[in-house]
Amino acid sequence: MLTIRPPSDIVPSEITPREQYLTRREFIAHAAMGSAAALIGTGIGTAQAEQVSGRIEGYRAAAPIGEEATPFKDASSYNNYYEFSTDKYSPAGMAGRLKTRPWQVQVDGEVAKPRTFGIEDLLKLPQQERIYRMRCVEGWSMVIPWIGFEFSQLAQLVQPTANAKYVEFITAQQDTMPGIRMSILDWPYAEGLRIDEAMHPLTLLTVGMYGQLLPNQNGAPVRLVVPWKYGFKSAKSLVRIRFTSKQPGTAWNKAAANEYGFYSNVNPQVDHPRWSQATERRIGEFRKRPTLMFNGYADQVAGLYTGMDLNKNF
Repeated sequence: MLTIRPPSDIVPSEITPREQYLTRREFIAHAAMGSAAALIGTGIGTAQAEQVSGRIEGYRAAAPIGEEATPFKDASSYNNYYEFSTDKYSPAGMAGRLKTRPWQVQVDGEVAKPRTFGIEDLLKLPQQERIYRMRCVEGWSMVIPWIGFEFSQLAQLVQPTANAKYVEFITAQQDTMPGIRMSILDWPYAEGLRIDEAMHPLTLLTVGMYGQLLPNQNGAPVRLVVPWKYGFKSAKSLVRIRFTSKQPGTAWNKAAANEYGFYSNVNPQVDHPRWSQATERRIGEFRKRPTLMFNGYADQVAGLYTGMDLNKNF
């Protein structure tokens, strides 16, 4: 069961060095007006910015005990975003081309009430801050404070039918993305979850991080976050969410099914064909650390896979 720690346990200024939090222009100041000003720069109007920043400032998070959050400068500059580049340091400079306003997310398929949400609609939903581990399939990891809402909140608005067994997540494909002109993957990028995975309380639709709206390179304006799975499962810049009766094809599974399974749960006991998954390198640390089963969320999610062969269903 998911445990949310009380507000007094963690405050946003503790997740990065205080001097960095207070001086970097990317961060939101403690005052409401400072928060509103930071959000206005993203294209949201003054009234909306104040409303959203009020929610963000009011929430605190459950955090991995004894783990510090990755500095914002690292989490926002070391990114996999193949629509822009295969180099991890390039998206931070290139993703400014991504047009995030206006933005709509179509939600359809096996639902009683299909609907198209504007980003303004999603920002009006009650937001939470959650500090999650993030483990890349390549063997590096971070700890990131996300801001968003449980996927199940969105699902309740569209009412999935009994035929809905899976959820497909489809990402943006814009002319501003040079990577889509290369045959790296089958574009647009698509991911998928079983519906019980999607409806689990750990699964978030995320609109912010580190107390501000998502930077483009981190998946603005809305992305999926599934903390017990490898990072590529958490699709960025979503434009469509489709409830389906059949398991959807996913980008990396289509590209190399023997390397990237549909589930892609973090599992130190199942190696990638080309490297071990037993350890990971936390960004900012020199030594490697052991990788935790389900990325440390086994108590919450192991029950989803009772009776499954996790070597076969990797």
